[in-house]
Amino acid sequence: MPGYEGRRGTRDGGQRVSNEEELRRLVTSAQAGDGVALDRLLVRLRPVVMRRCSRFLPHHADAEEAAQDALLSISTHLDTYRGRGSFLGWVTVIASNAARATYRSMRRRAEESHAVVPEGTDPRTTSVIAGTRLDLMESLAALEARHPALVESFVLRDLGGLTYQQIAEITQAPLGTVKDRIHQARRFMRDRLAGGR
Repeated sequence: MPGYEGRRGTRDGGQRVSNEEELRRLVTSAQAGDGVALDRLLVRLRPVVMRRCSRFLPHHADAEEAAQDALLSISTHLDTYRGRGSFLGWVTVIASNAARATYRSMRRRAEESHAVVPEGTDPRTTSVIAGTRLDLMESLAALEARHPALVESFVLRDLGGLTYQQIAEITQAPLGTVKDRIHQARRFMRDRLAGGR
């Protein structure tokens, strides 16, 4: 599972319990209304969510804001997770969406405040939003505007680190379709980031 390398040394009846099984139990208990299980689940997910948000927003405070939004969303929408596909894949989708929403919000605020990039700086690599990956986020926004069906698979694979099979389960699309979407998105992003607009 992405973000959960190795095993944790918990024991249950003499058998080692994997992180995935432990997460599954916490999810089930939290969905049944167990507040302690929900707290434990969110504590376990926080580093995973932070890593995902940091891939979009390397400035710690921005990633922290997005991670908090993602954890709140996970908490309030946990009942919608039905156990189909990877739970961590579901979490990755929420974290990625929260990071992108945080970026869009920051960009909108910067535009409304009429922030000015100092002369002599390269606007493609300098952001008025400290610490963001401006080129990547703008390219993702362009991909979403032109080819919205490609975004989710691309984000889950290249930024979320999920396998093609996990992405197929999450998006409920055939494996070949997932691979094709990712290929098209990578080509678009490569051209865009190389200056092809």
